[in-house]
Amino acid sequence: MAEIGKLNSLQVVKELEFGVYLDGNDLGEILLPVRYVPEGVKTGDTVEVFIFLDSEDRIIATTQRPYAMVGQFALLKVVSTGSAGAFLDWGLPKDLLVPFREQKQKMEQDRSYIVFVYLDTKSNRIAASSRIDKFFDKHPEGFKPGQEVSLLVYEQTDIGYKAVINNSSQGVLYSNEVYQPLGIGQQIKGFIKKVRDDGKIDLTLSKPGYEKIDGLSEKILDELRKQGGFIAVTDKSAPEIMYELFGMSKKTYKKAVGALYRKRLVTIEPDGIRLNE
Repeated sequence: MAEIGKLNSLQVVKELEFGVYLDGNDLGEILLPVRYVPEGVKTGDTVEVFIFLDSEDRIIATTQRPYAMVGQFALLKVVSTGSAGAFLDWGLPKDLLVPFREQKQKMEQDRSYIVFVYLDTKSNRIAASSRIDKFFDKHPEGFKPGQEVSLLVYEQTDIGYKAVINNSSQGVLYSNEVYQPLGIGQQIKGFIKKVRDDGKIDLTLSKPGYEKIDGLSEKILDELRKQGGFIAVTDKSAPEIMYELFGMSKKTYKKAVGALYRKRLVTIEPDGIRLNE
């Protein structure tokens, strides 16, 4: 069944001068305007299209892809405001509406907000909401410590950053474990650190456990080779130096160097570490 607000692979059933009609199953025949019809497409071919309602509320198809589809979170910019709410640029000619009731705070033109794109099942209209908390999976399952996930940073708090996990759940990156600049709307790879008993999820940007240490130890070895086999960094050096050189916290650096020392790959000297190779 074809779905409004998502990508669909639909078959061409009719060719006309102004476009082609696609088999939308329960949605009936759906027009793909001629400007979006791929060259050489004919009756019987299958085309991947995005389905939405045009300015006259008619179901229509396009080969353009919006910045976000139904069921997804994204950072989108307000292009105008009106009596119905705020309108977002989502990559299609018809802007995306955020009704007033779905605005966590009054939206302002030219500002960007994290929103969730949803389908109003009563009207079949696609809309967005900045009240994103209600769209998270409240009982996430399947996440395990060490699992790699996709993150979308959506809020900074006193303790760190809140992030959308795999476009479904939410988690926290704690400030004392983040050693790189992060911005709202930034998409980044992360890892599950811990799934708590209450279902809340702690996140990390470095792979936890021994695998992380092995990978970071190799990073230190690479830097040592670049620096001619010696780096003037000790466990008394400022944490900022560890991050600038290796992109890791002081605690992680000490663990990684310890792993290298136990493998006799480095020598720890009073004023730095030396490569044994």
